[in-house]
Amino acid sequence: MEQKLRIQEDRWRMAAEVAWGEAALDPAVVELRAEIARLRRALGCRAVIERALGMMMALVPCPRREAGTLLTDVARHCDLSRREVAAALVATSEGSPFPKPLDQALRGALRRLHGADRT
Repeated sequence: MEQKLRIQEDRWRMAAEVAWGEAALDPAVVELRAEIARLRRALGCRAVIERALGMMMALVPCPRREAGTLLTDVARHCDLSRREVAAALVATSEGSPFPKPLDQALRGALRRLHGADRT
């Protein structure tokens, strides 16, 4: 059952229509809600990655670009996403141990990065 409420404001000659019920399940609305959910997840992932990049920049020390390269290198060597590696790194600031495979991959990435700096 579709219900509509029409609100008119003569002063501004504006009209707004509010619909609820089955009309709210318009495919465009569903698509927009899905896009909003994807964007919220992406922002959440981005926050973890940014925090991990800041930690790398402070710990290594290195510029942001090199920190990103390190994070990507570790993710590739461990067959994980950047977000997963970032989450593991950020978790160390809360007392969780850094997983051994990630630690080994990070050490290798640091060696490769510093080896590239010398040439």
